[in-house]
Amino acid sequence: MGGREQAVWTRASLGRGGTSLDLLTARFDRHRYAPHAHAEFTVGVCVAGAEVIDYRGGRIRPVPGSIVVLAPGEAHTGGPAACEGYAYRAMYPDASLLTEGTLTPPHFREPLLDDPELAAALRTAHTELSVCPDLLEAESRLPWLLTALARRHSTARPVSDTIPGAGHLALAVRDRLADELRCPPSLAELAADLGLSRYQLLRAFRTTMGMPPYAWLAQHRVDRARALLETGRRPAEVAGLVGFADQAHLTRWFRRVLGVTPAAYRTSVFPAA
Repeated sequence: MGGREQAVWTRASLGRGGTSLDLLTARFDRHRYAPHAHAEFTVGVCVAGAEVIDYRGGRIRPVPGSIVVLAPGEAHTGGPAACEGYAYRAMYPDASLLTEGTLTPPHFREPLLDDPELAAALRTAHTELSVCPDLLEAESRLPWLLTALARRHSTARPVSDTIPGAGHLALAVRDRLADELRCPPSLAELAADLGLSRYQLLRAFRTTMGMPPYAWLAQHRVDRARALLETGRRPAEVAGLVGFADQAHLTRWFRRVLGVTPAAYRTSVFPAA
């Protein structure tokens, strides 16, 4: 694989005043970890090369696209399996983030998992939240994916996915997000106000609206931004007015929703700009 060895840590906050988890992006040619353990779960996705991990008296050999789950407090090592080195993305969630959709704590009999769909989703969320952290986006995506990990691959018993009055609940959440788009409440706050768990709120919203809360709010913000751009306001100003962190955050979502940048859209509808 070659290249400079690196390890970059970031931290994703899950809502205002909520929990957080660390995210690690690493690439090593020769580095070998000494035996160590983490207080949280380790959830990693191998993205390149080959790694060897000593764990529970055996050896794990992740390959690109595989998921590794290591339990809290259990010692392990890590190092390259071949001369080309290895690269991976890892997150370190507290056990509570894996139990929002289960009735019992998760136990993973196998630390190496083959689930290409979930591996791709974890990698994408990790990449995007490392570059542009957003409180509501992190809170919508990470607990949902970690719950899916526990429900699919651990011994934990899942909770029922039937949410009475899901449609009404989702619309109440939608209206609250629209009213507070510049500083939206956390999902934990919304769930508590409605007498739900965060997983139940996410389930009800996704089932009714066809997307998670952060995606709906981002599209609503784009609609508001579009209207402001049509009055001649500049993208940098508009971003803050509709709740995006900055112009880059606005641009990322504007292109996703409308296929063009805010500046290009403004020029097309306001030629005198």
